[in-house]
Amino acid sequence: MDKKNEFKPYIPADKITPEITVTSMVIGIILAVVFGAANAYLGLRVGMTVSASIPAAVIAMGVIRVMMRRNSILESNMVQTIGSAGESVAAGAIFTLPALFLWAAEGKMDKPDILEITLIALIGGALGVLFMIPLRNALIVKEHGILPYPEGAACAEVLLAGEKGGANASTVFAGMGFAALFKFIADGLKAVSGEISFRVKGFAGEIGTQVYPAVMSVGYICGARISSFMFAGSVLSWLVLIPLIVLFGGSTILAPGTVPIADIFAADGASGIWGSYIRYIGAGALAAGGLISLAKSLPLIISTFGGAMKSMSGAGAAGTSRTEKDLNLKVVIAAIVVLTLVVWLIPAIPVSLLGAAVIVVFGFFFATVSSRMVGLVGSSNNPVSGMTIATLLIATLILKVTGATGIAGMASAIAIGGVICIICAIAGDTSQDLKTGYLLGATPKKQQIGELVGVVASALAIGGTLFLLDAAWGFGSKELGAPQASLMKLIVEGVMEGNLPWALVFTGAFIAVAVEILGIPVLPFAIGIYLPIHLNACIMIGGLIRLALDKMKRKKEEKEAIVNDGILFCSGMIAGEGLVGILLALFAVFGLDKIIDISGNIPANVATVGGLVLLGIMILTVLKFSLWRKRAPKTTNEE
Repeated sequence: MDKKNEFKPYIPADKITPEITVTSMVIGIILAVVFGAANAYLGLRVGMTVSASIPAAVIAMGVIRVMMRRNSILESNMVQTIGSAGESVAAGAIFTLPALFLWAAEGKMDKPDILEITLIALIGGALGVLFMIPLRNALIVKEHGILPYPEGAACAEVLLAGEKGGANASTVFAGMGFAALFKFIADGLKAVSGEISFRVKGFAGEIGTQVYPAVMSVGYICGARISSFMFAGSVLSWLVLIPLIVLFGGSTILAPGTVPIADIFAADGASGIWGSYIRYIGAGALAAGGLISLAKSLPLIISTFGGAMKSMSGAGAAGTSRTEKDLNLKVVIAAIVVLTLVVWLIPAIPVSLLGAAVIVVFGFFFATVSSRMVGLVGSSNNPVSGMTIATLLIATLILKVTGATGIAGMASAIAIGGVICIICAIAGDTSQDLKTGYLLGATPKKQQIGELVGVVASALAIGGTLFLLDAAWGFGSKELGAPQASLMKLIVEGVMEGNLPWALVFTGAFIAVAVEILGIPVLPFAIGIYLPIHLNACIMIGGLIRLALDKMKRKKEEKEAIVNDGILFCSGMIAGEGLVGILLALFAVFGLDKIIDISGNIPANVATVGGLVLLGIMILTVLKFSLWRKRAPKTTNEE
């Protein structure tokens, strides 16, 4: 018998329970804005975002079932569906759109207005959801048991384990609270050093660590393996390449630098060499890594797209039961057409009719690829960066050939890439959410409406978030390096103007090729080359904590509970630091940051020791809410 026909969801199709309610909408929108803003801040700092699906599911269950005493698992699922959309919209936006701000800072164009950013995020997010709707029956239903959709299945398990929701939600909230306090001490009061450096006399290399809970949490969530690859990339750049450049460079003026290398090092140390040279090597490595990742996935991408189209053609009309109802396909197609015309006709979006056509063609293709790939290998292995790089390369070439050159052409390419990147991210998220709903017995049509609500809420928030962060510190600064957007900017400039330091870029590209030949995952290693070692060292600390917990000699169930509690606490820490980061950005805009700054009263050595102490406390809090957390003994109920 067909597995699809054997499957019975948790809530039967003939049972009606609350899903879209005022409560689920309000809580879901709040989570979409919170996780969207927090992930935007995180991504602009470290070039990576983390999934908000499981934390959103835990908070939803904790608030609705435990605090509000409402027993509706589908209502909690709706909160998670709406809330998780914020992270995906934020990821797509911050990977591309800050490039427009960077060009404005260079005087090449006017700063984009908030309407442009909001519309790009809104259109990309809505198209990502709409493109996924015709694929649901083909990928979620017909291939149930074939495509596991790991995050979607995990969220279903979290929601099914409702009796644990309150305790788990408290772990997330505790992480938010502790991280908010740590961040305010380090970056608000500036009572301790947020970055600690160590140098050896006579050697130009540098090592150290940041002291930030969100950065450490990224390492814990990613695990020791990925963290070690990132740290290894930083070791290469900061302890090998930088010392060699200083050693051999001396009084040489090497483009793109405008003063002797020795003078750059004397003025700004290893950070100056990194800013002038290493980031171009890192950009070459990242671009090559993205393309290598895409090339390796190409056979799967082709078979995925073909399989999805074949499944769609033979899927037939959707059933009439509650759990088979999607949004009307005619409405979906009409909405796609309207959004395509909006992209072309609204002056605020710098995209021509040709660009709008590129968005629809590439958007649907990559949405299909993204939806199926996250089902096979999970969201974290979805090559969004590679797909965006490929889109930017092709779109920029098309624009250049058709006469759309200069800054106008580059801005159009970034807008196209931004929409595609958001489409890829939100299509993957929507797939996971629909899988969760399929397992639980949710109504697909209502979930799809929920996804669109989450997209609208997070799109409205992301524009203000980007403008606030840019006004406070500026993209490309020490506080907000915007690594992914800087990479996309370099790629577009390189194709359109051909003025990149290609020797450095190709050096990075061939380092990536060598790393790939050695069998090392190239993207995390390339990110390590591109980002400062202090940041990657903090990520490595989180990875080592996770490694220690993974290697414990405990029963499997107990170890899994400890590790999962740590993931929830770290997810909360990411959200907490992100929110305080937004708050401190407001302080900086209104000049309040100088009022609360007490760093002038604290000696440098004391601040350094304070930073180390704070780092130790951060590690202890992770252990407190994972390894040392008190757990109620399990009881068995016999009926």
